[in-house]
Parts: sequence; C-alpha cells; structure tokens
Amino acid sequence: MTSPEAVAQPEFALSRTVAAPRERVWRAWTDADDLSHWHHPVSVSTPRETINLDVREGGAYAYTMVNDDTGDEYPTAGTYLLVDEPERLVFTWGSPDDDPAASPVVSVDLTTGDLETDTEVALHVRGIPGQPGDDNVYDGWMQALDNLAAYLAR
Repeated sequence: MTSPEAVAQPEFALSRTVAAPRERVWRAWTDADDLSHWHHPVSVSTPRETINLDVREGGAYAYTMVNDDTGDEYPTAGTYLLVDEPERLVFTWGSPDDDPAASPVVSVDLTTGDLETDTEVALHVRGIPGQPGDDNVYDGWMQALDNLAAYLAR
C-alpha cells in the first residue's frame, strides 16, 4: 500500500532527445570531466575541481555550481540509489547538509532513440516542485538538458 506522504510528494518530469549513442550519454552523466561541461543552468558553471563522483549504488557524489556573474556558490550532493549502466541512474539530490531520507530523488532513464545514434533522456524529479517558468528547479534542469544536448552535439 502506498503511503499518503508518497502520493502527496511534488514531482515533475522532463525529456529530451540527444544526438549521441546511449553509452556516450551515460558517460556524460557519470564522468566528472564530461559533467563539468553541461551539468548546470544558464549563467552558472560547475568547475571540474568541485566534482567528486563515486558512481555505484550507495556511492556519494558532490559538486558546486558557481553563478558566473556573482560568484555565489551552490554546493550539491547526494547518493546513488541505483546504477544500471547504461540504462538508468537514480540518485538523491540536495545540499550537502540535507537529510538524505528527505532529499528529492532524481531518476534518469536512457533509451535508444529512433536512430541508433539518438538517445531519449527521461528525467523525473520527485520530492520538490517544479514547473515551466519557475526560474528555479524545473527551468534549471531544462537548461542543463539543453546544455547536455549542445555539449554532445559538438
């Protein structure tokens, strides 16, 4: 039986077709050198030296996004809950001091698109609200997916 708390949690989903094979898209999500190029919204950077990834179930990750204009820092951390290469990645997502049990959960599903060189990226965020135009979580993830598509198209 599903608990009332689980049913009431805010969530949103995004998807994008990326012009790259699934294994390449997987690497973009799980390699720190790749992640630094795209994993942030517009006008924000994720310096490579701030990224630490232990991509395995139970492994932790951390990175810091930096506002390009103000220098404000946004430290982010979480735990990998599921690592099913190259199909599915599930992780908690929040600030380093957040209680992992209360953190939002992000699921990334990668499926081969109509062409062998295309990948469908389905992103689902549960535990935090997001909607188009919020200039925050939803828009930030949408911009990151835009960055991912542009980075892999190079």
